[in-house]
Amino acid sequence: MRVVAIDQGTTSTRGFVLEADGAARVVQTRAHRQSYPRPGWVEHDPEELIANIAACLEAAGDADAIGIDNQGESCLAWDADTGKAVSAVIVWQDNRTQEVIERLKAEGHEALTLNRAGLPLDPYFSASKLKWILDNVSAARTLAKAGRLRLGTTDAFFLDRLAGIFATDITTASRTCLMNLETGRWDADLCQLFGVPVEALPEIRPTMGEFGAITVAGRKVPVTASLVDQQASLYGHGCRRAGDAKITFGTGAFALALTGETICRAPERGLLPTVAWQRAGEAPVHALDGGVYCASSAVNWARALGLFRQFSAIDRFDAPPAIVRGLAFVPALAGLACPHWDRSAAGLWIGMSLDTTPADLVQAVLEGVALRTGEVIAEMSRLVPIGDEISIDGGMSANPYFCQVLADVLARRVKVQAMSELTAKGTALMAAGRADGGDEKITGLRVYEPLNASAQWAGLFSRAVERSRGWR
Repeated sequence: MRVVAIDQGTTSTRGFVLEADGAARVVQTRAHRQSYPRPGWVEHDPEELIANIAACLEAAGDADAIGIDNQGESCLAWDADTGKAVSAVIVWQDNRTQEVIERLKAEGHEALTLNRAGLPLDPYFSASKLKWILDNVSAARTLAKAGRLRLGTTDAFFLDRLAGIFATDITTASRTCLMNLETGRWDADLCQLFGVPVEALPEIRPTMGEFGAITVAGRKVPVTASLVDQQASLYGHGCRRAGDAKITFGTGAFALALTGETICRAPERGLLPTVAWQRAGEAPVHALDGGVYCASSAVNWARALGLFRQFSAIDRFDAPPAIVRGLAFVPALAGLACPHWDRSAAGLWIGMSLDTTPADLVQAVLEGVALRTGEVIAEMSRLVPIGDEISIDGGMSANPYFCQVLADVLARRVKVQAMSELTAKGTALMAAGRADGGDEKITGLRVYEPLNASAQWAGLFSRAVERSRGWR
């Protein structure tokens, strides 16, 4: 099979082709605008995303199957009759619903979301965003009264517009805070809690199955896989057994570890049970998810501040680790996710002095992302027998200094995949119905062994994290 994967991420859309002989390549990359209308708000233009997907499909040409991965919690509203969006895409990073979330917490509703969806109350998830659209977008309310409103995550919008199917997959639905993890269906009580009409939501389907067809190069090509980008990455890393784990360092850092058929609930650890994938006719495969809101975005922010110019300049440092020298950075620029779930936290450097240099500050940023990731993996390892090796990918995996610090923090081998497009690869393998790792054409793996004793680093960093909390 010749398979096209569309990797629709937070900052760009990629078209990826997996040839019948196993060769793989990116055929098109399209960046899209990031809009910040107000502090804490993050939006995308849905029409721009659709146009970029169409351009990637055109560049890929004829295929036997298509797979699409999506941003996860990002969502919008559109007209069932015209397919036209009536809201912007509210991105997963957006925290405009924080006040609503705090009210729901104060009223004691988090027990319901944890029990049914397995998720804490947080603006990160789609439910409160969808409610915000209903409350604040008059066109959405008008469509709802006319029975023409469609609400959903970006995948449902793409599939509706391009393939004529109003559906989402179970991995994406599991990130909305509206799906019951036990049944794999929309939960009436959760929909009522958030004020989201269930009749406006898409059908939930298995990850690998039927999602309509898209016209490419003059013929209809079936869409056979649709899922969240992080779950696609997990599959692309070759994780197949309980305990297998990966970390992707993109805009945020996302760690997932497979738990098999077991739904592993750990609200006291700040970890999220989620669906990894589901084949049509089979039971869902579950995973534990732990996220860090700012990873590459923190590095890009430091570059925008003028702390460095070229990424090659921060591949290595002559000085000992900043944390050893009493300098720490907490990458809470959008609050703290797992295990703290504290949107009031703020990013900070602590331990600066008159001799602190820009290089020191950047070094601390890289270490801060590694140390925050270490907090997540430490919580996971208490619940899942994670092995002594973790596979990573994403932009920060190209930085040797970061990878070595991460290995030291995790006290595990860090395996950096030779292929950088593991999310798209996982999507393509799923669309092709392949259970193997698809690695026969890939060489050049890098492995970092833990070298430095870092027993005290976590304690020092933990104190810095506590300083960052409650700042806003």
